[in-house]
Formats: sequence, C-alpha cells, structure tokens
Amino acid sequence: MAFTAITQTLAPSPHTSENAEDLCSETIDSCASESVASHESSLLVSPNGYLTGDARIERAWAHWKKLGEPKLIVAPMVDNSELPFRLLCRKYGAEAAYTPMLHSRIFAENEKCRSQEFTTCKEDRPLFVQFCANDPDTLLEAARIVEPYCDYVDINLGCPQRIAKRGNYGAFLMDKLPLVKSLVEKLAQNLNVPVSCKIRLFPDLQDTLNYAKMLEDAGCALLAVHGRTRDEKDGKKIRANWSAVRAVKNAIRIPVLANGNIRHMDDVKHCLEETGADGVLSAETLLENPALFAGFRTLDWVSDGEDGIQDGKLDQGDLVVEYLKLCEKYPVPWRMIRAHVHKMLGEWFRIHPQVRDDFNAQFILTFEFLYGMVNRLRELGVSRPLYVKNT
Repeated sequence: MAFTAITQTLAPSPHTSENAEDLCSETIDSCASESVASHESSLLVSPNGYLTGDARIERAWAHWKKLGEPKLIVAPMVDNSELPFRLLCRKYGAEAAYTPMLHSRIFAENEKCRSQEFTTCKEDRPLFVQFCANDPDTLLEAARIVEPYCDYVDINLGCPQRIAKRGNYGAFLMDKLPLVKSLVEKLAQNLNVPVSCKIRLFPDLQDTLNYAKMLEDAGCALLAVHGRTRDEKDGKKIRANWSAVRAVKNAIRIPVLANGNIRHMDDVKHCLEETGADGVLSAETLLENPALFAGFRTLDWVSDGEDGIQDGKLDQGDLVVEYLKLCEKYPVPWRMIRAHVHKMLGEWFRIHPQVRDDFNAQFILTFEFLYGMVNRLRELGVSRPLYVKNT
C-alpha cells in the first residue's frame, strides 16, 4: 500500500538526536487538508448562535456518517500512536485513529514540540487529535492549531496515571466536573470540528451515566468509554465492564465507542454485540500486533484445538520492517521507534535475550542497525507467525 503526503518541513529531523531533553512530547508535519466540519445552515440555532440540543445531536451523527462510521479504531497511546504506527494499523484494517495524548499548554506554547510530536498526512483520516488540559482558553488555543488537520479534537478525561494526577488532567478531572464541562463547552462553541471525549467509569454506574449526559449537553459529539474505573489500571488483570458501556450507550444520543478487552477480531464482534457501541478502540494489543484489525492474532490468543486457525504468512518481524520504512518516510522521535520495536519483538527477544541486550545497549539507533537486528533474529531461527481464521 503506497502512502503519499503533501508535507512541509517545520523542524530538523528528530532522528538527529536521542537526547530526551531535545524531544518534547507534542508535533505538526503540515499537510494540505481541509477542515472537515462545517456549520450546516439547515440546523436550528439558539439566539446566541450555538446549535440547540436536537440539532447538535443531528450534526454529531451527520458528521460520524460522513466519515463512514468507522468501527475499528486505534486508541490514543502516549508516545505510541504516532503517524507511522497509525499508517501501519490503517494498512491492516484500522478505519480511524487517535494521535498520542498531547499536552495542550506545551503544544500551544512550544513550536519545537508542535513540529516534532504531531505529524499527519492526507491518508491519515479520519483522525482524532487528543489533548490533555485543565484550562479552557489554553485548550482552545491548542485545538485551533490542529483543527484543519483532523476530524475531531478529543479531550483526554481518562488517563489514570500518576503524571495525570500531578498535572491535574485526565481521569483526575472526574473530581472537578464544572471544569470538565467548561473545557467541552469552550471547544464546542468555538471550533469548526466536533469535540469528542474519552472517559473512564465512576465506581457507581449512575454517576457514570450522569457524567456522560453532562458531556453530551456541554457539546461533546462523540464519547469513547474505557470500561474500567480510574483505579483499575491493569488491563491484563481486570476485565473491562462492557455492560457499563452498554448502559452509557443507552443513556445518551451521540455516537459511543467502547475501549477495553479487544485482543482479536472475535473480541471486536462480541464487544459490538454486547455494548451496542458504534466502534471499538484497541491499544495494548495493537502495540504487539498492528495487524489485529485485519484478522491476525498472536499465538497467545490461539486456543488449543481451535478450529480454522492457520498461519497467516505474516509475522511481527515483517510488521517491524514495514513500520521502519514508514518511519523513514515520516520521521518521528527515536524514543517512539525504540518503544514500538520492543513491543512488536517482545516474544522474539525472550527467545534470544542477547539480541535484546544488544538493542538496549544502542544509545544512538540507526535504521541500518534495526533492519539488521530483524535479519539476525531470523537467522537465529525465530519463527512466531501471526494466525488467521480460515473463513
């Protein structure tokens, strides 16, 4: 699959340094594009010029349908859902994608960070650009920079990590609902692209439903629901609560996406059936297997004696090579590349830890080294194919 882009260089290539101090956490590689959303003249507006409730719901669905109602979506992942990885996932079935979480204040203030951390191209649509924020004016300033290049500006209301607690954003804004409402209203009333939000569950379901309704009333046009609470951080040990996602879907009128427990395409099917959601997000499993949405699964998710499972003639080494070629075309910071290689080749490294040790010892990476490392693993006899169902 060929990817082409109309790009404009805004900063030196981030491949020139591995120094973490030189690599901020936000970026724009400009591409010529048009702002997708427009104010439909046929919709009802209130005296102050803003869309009324029913008209806002109508426009939310019109926009979603215009995008093709994507169901298979790359979730936002800090430092991990950057352009080359998004394009790789799109090649293998992903129908939409989120950027990594961008810090609205840093993004608005720092041109170097903008030019390094957010890149896109004309094939990279539909696209959600996600920000964390705790100040409405700062969030709007950042959002206005990216709105010509995306289909939604997304507010991260779900990050449960300590850094979010320290920074007063993500899931820790669940304790500050008036602030959350003001963030959504600020964007909904001032942007031409719709606002989306990504949340976690409250321990009490009714609190979650009230939260979702508040976001909808504030102007949120699409809601992604991670089916775990703020304290349920370990997705491998704690199953996402799909019934709670269904309750949210039934309680509000805008499109709803489900996040959690998506390991292969059977999970996608079951999640859509059980939640009634309009699409699913996958994160951790995609990092190991970017071909998930094309029906490929790792050996971990092949049951003993499962009928119809066969070698898909693709493995994670092949995916690493494809990813690296995309990184050569669309440069991103080396820390992102390093993290993806570790995720995709994790099982291979466990078989040959000496190769992993050599990889970790490389303070400055090169594409030549990485391609050579994949070849070295193949020469050592690593064979871990991805599997597909024979349908």
